[in-house]
Formats: sequence, C-alpha cells, structure tokens
Amino acid sequence: MKLIIKIAWRNIMRHRGKSLVIGAILFLGAFLMTVGNGIISGMSRGLQKNIVEGFTGDIVLISKKQETDNVFIEFMGKAIEPLYDFVKIEKVLEKQDYIKSFVPVGKNMAALLNDSENGAPGYSFVMGVDFKRYMEVFPENITPIEGRLLEPGERGAIIPTGARKEFFNTTGTWYIPRGDTLRKENLTEEAKSVTDLECKDNVVFMGFSTDNSTSDIRLDVKGIIKYKALNSIWGQFVLMDIESFRQCQGYFTASDSRVELSGGEKELFEMGGEGLDALFSDDALIVEESDRAVVDEKSLFSDSPVQQQAVTADLDEGVYNMVLVHLKDNADSKESLKAINAVLEEENLDVRAVPWKSAVGQIGSTAVIIKAALFVFVMLLFFVAIIIIVNTLSMAALERTSEIGMMRAVGARKGFIRKMFLGETGLLSFAFGGAGILAGIAVVNIVSLFKIKSDNDMLQLLFGGDTFNPLLSVQDTGLAILQLVLVTLIAVIYPLLVAGNITPLDAISRE
Repeated sequence: MKLIIKIAWRNIMRHRGKSLVIGAILFLGAFLMTVGNGIISGMSRGLQKNIVEGFTGDIVLISKKQETDNVFIEFMGKAIEPLYDFVKIEKVLEKQDYIKSFVPVGKNMAALLNDSENGAPGYSFVMGVDFKRYMEVFPENITPIEGRLLEPGERGAIIPTGARKEFFNTTGTWYIPRGDTLRKENLTEEAKSVTDLECKDNVVFMGFSTDNSTSDIRLDVKGIIKYKALNSIWGQFVLMDIESFRQCQGYFTASDSRVELSGGEKELFEMGGEGLDALFSDDALIVEESDRAVVDEKSLFSDSPVQQQAVTADLDEGVYNMVLVHLKDNADSKESLKAINAVLEEENLDVRAVPWKSAVGQIGSTAVIIKAALFVFVMLLFFVAIIIIVNTLSMAALERTSEIGMMRAVGARKGFIRKMFLGETGLLSFAFGGAGILAGIAVVNIVSLFKIKSDNDMLQLLFGGDTFNPLLSVQDTGLAILQLVLVTLIAVIYPLLVAGNITPLDAISRE
C-alpha cells in the first residue's frame, strides 16, 4: 500500500497539468455540494423556526367536517369549521408525553367596514386568541412597533404592518393605536403623498360565515405589530381577543355559555306546548294601562368600541377553529401525527390532526418545491462532476498509454495498475475535494454572519425566513464527505478499466 501511494504521488507530480485540472473539478464539485447542503439545511431550519415555532406549531387540530387541510391561507374566504369540544380535547392532549405545548385559536376571514365617505371595505384574515396563553406558546413571534400588545382579558385588535398597508390601499384610512400619535417614519410612500391623511384608532370588523349569522364589532386598535419573520405573509393576520372574535363570527362566546337566567326567563324555557300557545292567545294581546317608562334612545345604540368586560367564564368553554400543537424536540412528527389521530378517534372526538405543511396550503407546498429544487440542483452537480471527472481521467489514462504499457511489459499486473490509478485519484480527491469542503464550510459561516435580509416572499421561503442564514451541521458535513467519496469511486470505475486494459503492445503501437 505504501508503495502504491508513493508511486501515485510521483505520477501526480510528474503530470501536474492534468492533476491540477482533475483537482480543480473535484474542488469545485465539493465546494458547490457543501454550500448547497448548507443552503438546504439553513432553509429547513429557518422554516422550522419561523413557521413551526413562530406561527403554526408542528401539528394542527381541525374539525373532521373541515373539507380541506388548508386552514391558514384559504384565499376563497370559506369559513373554517368550528371546534366545540376544546375542554375534552385539552384533557386528551395533556396526557400525550410527546406534546410540548398547545394553544387553541379562532381563525377566519373578516371584512373591515369603512364608515368614511372615501374608499371601499377591506378584507383580512383574523385570529382570535387568549393572548396570555398564545404568547406562552409563541413568545417571540411578534414585536410591537407602535402601541402595545393586549393585556390578559382585554378587548381589542392588534394590526400587523402588512394588514395596515392593505387597509390603507383599500379604505384610504391609516390606523394607529388608541392613545398614540401618527408616526410619519412608519408611513408607506403612498400614505406620505396624501396631504389630508385620515387616521383612526378603532376598526369595525364583520365576520364571514355560511353556517351562522355574523355581526360587526368595533374594536380599539391597541398596537401595530411586525412578525419576527415572514412578515409579508403572516402580516395579513390581524390578532384580536378570542371573545371579540367569537362575537364577530357569530359564535357563542364563553360568557354566553355562563348566562344566568331570571325566574321569568327560566319559566319561559320550561313551558310546555300549552303554555306557549297561551302566550299567543287573544287574551295575551290585551294589556292593562300602566305607567310609561321613559326610554333613552341614545342608550340603545352606540358607536363606541367594545369595552373590556368583567367575565369570569372559562374561555375554553367557547368556540375555537383549530388547536396549534408543538411537539417535543425528540418527537418524530409523522409518528406523533398518527398517534394523535388514533387517540382522537379512540375518544370519539370530532377532530383530526394535519401536519403544518398541509395547514398552510400553498406556502408549505412552495417551500417543499423550493427545497426539492435545491436538492435536485445539488444532485445535478453530483452527476455533472462524475461525468467530467470520468472523461478527464479516461483521457489521462489514454495519454499515458506508453508509460502504463512499459510498466506492463516489465511485469506490472492489471491489478497493480488499477490500484496505482485509484491511489492517484484518491490523493487528488483527498487534497482538492477536502479543500473544497473546507472552503464551502468557511463560505457558509461567513455568509451567515452578514445577515442578508429580503422582503420578497419567494426569497423568504428560500431563506426559510427574512434572513439568509445557511447552516452546516455535523451531519451536513458528513453528507458532503460521503458525496465526495461516491463521486470519486463512481468516476474512477471506467478510467480504471481503461488503464487496466492497456497492454505492452499498445505502448509499442503508440511509439
């Protein structure tokens, strides 16, 4: 073996030109494959962090009546089926040791009613949350840039920057937090060009639903927020307290489920058929004259926003639309999904679990396509490197026919020639390929330090967030080494056959 390496090294130094060409190809291939692995790994980590950990969770629980899995980005505006049994669902989820945390939310479309003379109504996704519980599960996904976040139990809306921009484009109104002043540095270019800009600190939402009646609700704007990553996508989701969301969508609120009836109301609900018929008899229509009460008409109607109510009801007793579930770090997502669906079916709950990629619809599909395209690109580099190295090594073997033929003439066997050729290629692969991997690692680490940002939606999916942060783990580096070894072994097979088949007669004929 030592002799083979010594002869291989001598041949490399003797044929420096050809060796440098082969080495350059190996260096470039190893470098590009390493960088490609870093981009794919960074994208996967970014999507995991900015979508799963920042917005959707690993698994989403929805109603079995829900026709499609896409419950976040449903552009047709179809209402998401409600969940009525969260109290039972919660008890089931708490028993699963692979679940880290979970939070129920309401999510649907809503129209933003425009009560000014100019502009048209706006539209937005709205999410109703128990804000304290929501922030415990997603503690770092939003940042207030104006105003503040909701306090526990407080009524109000939090508008993201993306939604505010869309509202201005459709309604002509610029929304600011209640009690705050207009911050000109946060205005869009279109808003800055308006001389008499209309500003409001409250907003009127009306829910969408085909199954039940909805209502409009006026809420104070408590804050303007920006999502930590993928703000251009998640910035279309307005957050509001869960009770306001339920009222807007026409659902029963938690306080509705705790309404105490008076004695007369209880008697009315407990009446039989004869008692109800008696209510509509002729005698029931005749009333004796009594003192007239003075009614304040103004008290019947109010344009003021919904105020915070002292409700002691359990919020979990109301309606939600989905439950966002975080798995523990060591939990397998596919196996956990099967386990959750099995236990939900066993408990006879009208709920099913879907993975986050299905729940976000086109966003998840696009992310998968981009990741697959990057992987295909790396594999194309893999095969192109093999083809180029095969051709180069084969030409090098043929150009050394006289040398190899003379070695055969003095007694060298085919096996020795092939081992020598394999040793030369192995040394080149180790030196130049290894240098390419090291260069790729250095470039990936240097690029990640620059924190390159983008507001483009497609680039953010490619980056796995708003910041380009390629990442190389030990497994990625091992994969790059494995790819280099495979390229070397596959590429050297044909040249070994060519070199081994050279005979002394070939050397004489060349001369």
